[in-house]
Amino acid sequence: MKIPEEGYLLRMFIGESDKWHGKPLYEAIVLKARELHLAGATVLRGSMGFGAHSRLHTAKILRLSEDLPIVIEIVDRQEKIEELMPFIDEAVQEGLVTLERVQVIRYRANNSRE
Repeated sequence: MKIPEEGYLLRMFIGESDKWHGKPLYEAIVLKARELHLAGATVLRGSMGFGAHSRLHTAKILRLSEDLPIVIEIVDRQEKIEELMPFIDEAVQEGLVTLERVQVIRYRANNSRE
């Protein structure tokens, strides 16, 4: 897949315990992005953070949180991101969703299989 030099970064900040139809929300988002043939998605698990309720979520041993911060990043063309947005609007009930223009420097897949 080829992405033009200018793309869009969709970034979602959610909680690890957020669900969508019984499965982790982050998993549902990645699977939906894949179903729509977006260029790729990455899920990052944070070790500490807080959101709109100012409740601290941390991975420190003394305060084990079962709701650590999750960041999902997806970069693709604007049209492809727009295809995903109705699902995001419905599925993300709590959290932060941002969209920004980015310059794509390189996007390549190694076609040789070892």
